[in-house]
Amino acid sequence: MTFAPGPVVVRVPATSANLGPGFDSLGLALELRDELEATITGSGLGVEVVGEGAGDVSRDETHLVVRAMHATFDALDARPDGLLLSCRNRIPHARGLGSSAAAIVGGVCLARALVEGGPERLPDDAAFRLAAELEGHPDNVAPALYGGLTVAGRTAGVCYATRTPVARGFRAVAFVPPTSLSTTVARGLLPEAVPLRDAAANAGRAALLVTALAGRLDLLFTATEDQLHQPYRRPAMPDSLDLLDRLRADGHPAVVSGAGPTVLVLIADDRDLSPYTPDGWSRLLLDVAADGVQVG
Repeated sequence: MTFAPGPVVVRVPATSANLGPGFDSLGLALELRDELEATITGSGLGVEVVGEGAGDVSRDETHLVVRAMHATFDALDARPDGLLLSCRNRIPHARGLGSSAAAIVGGVCLARALVEGGPERLPDDAAFRLAAELEGHPDNVAPALYGGLTVAGRTAGVCYATRTPVARGFRAVAFVPPTSLSTTVARGLLPEAVPLRDAAANAGRAALLVTALAGRLDLLFTATEDQLHQPYRRPAMPDSLDLLDRLRADGHPAVVSGAGPTVLVLIADDRDLSPYTPDGWSRLLLDVAADGVQVG
């Protein structure tokens, strides 16, 4: 197997999954990107990390980008003898903005680009399925790979995803707390069953949200209401849910981003939400990323 001359660089957007009522189905790509660079070497593994998570992530075979790269090399039957990886991380870790999805999608696309003929042998739909299996949630990796707003899920054991239009001018205000939250912990608070009326309400609002983001701004506040997952997670992130309640009480279409604890407000104007920022939190104004992962 022949490897492409390196280095290869990929830039992967942040994402917001579980978007309001779109639990495990809707995801939105946001213009805050991790930049990953990899080169094939003669032997060994070198991992360099700067930015978010630099003091916490591993520098060995367990690094998430490395794991995704090795899984992709194996799928292409092309494991190299050595690898040098450099990560410039901008996406906050364990805050509900898709840092794990970015690492996995970035690793898959890095490895694919480093193998001669890799993109042809592992086209985007196959790369998506591989990334989804590694991450566990198709709605997280779909917007990172494809960009924009995506609808994703799994049927008969097979992952699927498709893009859906987002009107020009939409942006997101992300309120990012200083503390992290494990997705496992957040998901562990969800009940095994929910009332039929809540499931029906969320199904309707998820469909409405797709319409709202396509341009029906008048529907956005109603479309972002959730009864399926956010209320159950309050014990793990009470400050986030309190902020969500304050924003929505004033008419702002706020949602919990991913599994939390970041709170996201979808806007299409220049409203000033800075007064809502809790002490110690950061506030990011992010465009919707029309493109997913960028290679080269």
